[in-house]
Amino acid sequence: MAEVLLKVDNLKKYFPLTGGIFGKKIGDVKAVDDVSFYVNKGETLGLVGESGCGKSTTGRVLMRLLEPTAGTVEFDGKDLTKLKAEEMRQMRKEIQMVFQDPFASLNPRHTVEKILEEPLIVHGIKDKDERKRRVKEMLEVVGLNSYHAKRYPHQFSGGQRQRIGIARALMTKPKLIIADEPVSALDVSIQSQVLNLLEDLQKEFQLTYIFIAHDLGVVKHISDRVGVMYLGRLVEITESEKLYEKPLHPYTKALLASIPIPDPDLKQERELLKGDLPSPSDPPQGCAFHTRCGDCMEICKVTRPELVEVEPGHYAACHLYTK
Repeated sequence: MAEVLLKVDNLKKYFPLTGGIFGKKIGDVKAVDDVSFYVNKGETLGLVGESGCGKSTTGRVLMRLLEPTAGTVEFDGKDLTKLKAEEMRQMRKEIQMVFQDPFASLNPRHTVEKILEEPLIVHGIKDKDERKRRVKEMLEVVGLNSYHAKRYPHQFSGGQRQRIGIARALMTKPKLIIADEPVSALDVSIQSQVLNLLEDLQKEFQLTYIFIAHDLGVVKHISDRVGVMYLGRLVEITESEKLYEKPLHPYTKALLASIPIPDPDLKQERELLKGDLPSPSDPPQGCAFHTRCGDCMEICKVTRPELVEVEPGHYAACHLYTK
């Protein structure tokens, strides 16, 4: 039986909307709206969806870089939402993040050595020689040379900078890494190298990943299970192979149909999405996807579907599968 490392229940993150002369609150942007999932030790859970669906906000709320509006985040038996600021700071030794933009996430005024030493200083490793040894060791682990430690971020390519970002996340020997679109800013030829590196590191250090991306091809390559998000909610979650072979939710089917197939002679029937993504500050009543769905029924316009187990281990939030 797999051991659950992270369990998220009914997680919400609302941003207040203000207006008028006095800046009164007039509503909420529901960036994350009632999301629940779990992540087993040693697995990779992919979170996918269009831009603005709430996947990156979910990652930041899990780290408490953004405070949740409601819900619980249980990591290794502890509810992170109830920890005080200092306790949460200590807990971040176990949970680290790799950010999307390797150009913006590294301080341009610091050498690589100083950037990588910082997490060790924050978490109380005072021995300077030990810190320098760990920096050199971690640079070599991610495929860079130890002499790179004296250089500055601007002296590296995008792929090398992302390797430095990964090395920084590994410095504290975490159990969970939240990778927020770690390859989307990189050249396609470099993406596969970074993905292969992440897979190798997972085996070497027994890591658990939450891999956030909008590219379904990338997610298929690295994920054990995949959760599909739409307008702040999970609409489908299952094993990666099942999702790609037999998607249940109409939104997932449309996303998969949008993946280009490199064959000029293949005529493909595409289930294209209609309309634009609704505003998270004013989501449609009922199922949020009904305004763009080809299978829309009357019930979809009034009642919001719950995420239910349609097949063993395969969950979908769609009235097509509710009795």
